[in-house]
Amino acid sequence: MANIKFKHQGIQLMQEGLFEAPDSVTLDAEQHNISEFNFDVPITGTVYGALLNFKGAYAQYEGQLNDDPYKASPKAPILYIKPINTYIGDGEAVPMPQSEETLSAGAALAVVIGKTATRLEKSNALDHVAGYTIVNDISIPHESIYRPAYKEKARDGFCPIGPWITERDSVGDPNALKISVYVNGELKAENNTSNLIRSVEELLADVTEFMTLYEGDVLLVGVPEDMPLLKAGDTVKVEVEGIGVLENEVLDENQVAGGKRK
Repeated sequence: MANIKFKHQGIQLMQEGLFEAPDSVTLDAEQHNISEFNFDVPITGTVYGALLNFKGAYAQYEGQLNDDPYKASPKAPILYIKPINTYIGDGEAVPMPQSEETLSAGAALAVVIGKTATRLEKSNALDHVAGYTIVNDISIPHESIYRPAYKEKARDGFCPIGPWITERDSVGDPNALKISVYVNGELKAENNTSNLIRSVEELLADVTEFMTLYEGDVLLVGVPEDMPLLKAGDTVKVEVEGIGVLENEVLDENQVAGGKRK
């Protein structure tokens, strides 16, 4: 059982409830099936992502890191932004650009900041965390990590978020959570946050050394290697142990407007 905060679509106020795995939420002392809810995006700030923070993902690029232009491994986290136009909620549709045949799923534990965080120490970093949610960091498949992949990562609807925020104290250890990705009901990828290069605390400390994170901001701890490819018509489900399940359908972009099927 976990304490959660969530938004109904069309209602701005956050609500509080209890998530009882696998599929029920208790709200105002009444138990409901998750299917009764239309969840909205539960976060209010900017989403920042960290590249190559899973050991396997780093290993896939390690041979390139000593080549031009940098000729060395990164000394600090490699960050990128998922802008607000990318945000959609649980159950909404990811638009497949007509110019593409596949998209890459990007299962990520998302750390939601609870109060202003600057120059944190590893020892107190989690004190600044409000809770955790799930992000599917959708991308057009691409190879380069040496330039901001805005065209590939920042398209409309490329950042499903949700379904809710699980409060920090309901999660035992954010560095030991199983991540599973299903496509059309079939398990396609599995990993664990125990495979992070920088733990959640270390990542928060390293990022806030040079930039401030504010209440409502979100930091993705990384995307594991070997994430599945998606095509139009697929349903993708990301499950993070103890947090919940985020599910979205991929549709041709001409069938989608603002995350909704036309």
